[in-house]
Amino acid sequence: MSDQFMQDWKFLRDKAGPFPPQAYQFVREGLAHTVKNIHGDTPSMMSEEEGRHVSGGQLCMGLRDFALKQYGRLAKMVLASWNITETGDFGRIVFAMIDAGLMRKTEEDTMDDFQGVFDFDEAFGDLSVKG
Repeated sequence: MSDQFMQDWKFLRDKAGPFPPQAYQFVREGLAHTVKNIHGDTPSMMSEEEGRHVSGGQLCMGLRDFALKQYGRLAKMVLASWNITETGDFGRIVFAMIDAGLMRKTEEDTMDDFQGVFDFDEAFGDLSVKG
């Protein structure tokens, strides 16, 4: 691994907590998925930043959809293996990436945007309950 990656990784880990590299990669790929679903592939008349921004709530919902698309019924278990158990965890990852200069935010974006967006048991199904 490169020295730059190790510096970025240490910064991210110190900032956000015990999330592995896969969690950050998932959020990056999930952001691209969410932006594409909300804004499409076509460039808008607004600046790139304005035209491709998504809110914390939109990103959480997009990450939910992306997790289900990628992992199906195992989505909740995969996310939990990365220490992601609530939507606030997505916010911690996102804001650590913003602080590291890997993502951008607007003046209006806050960590509160990620709190309680959805319940993981409801969104991904509680596999411990037989139906």
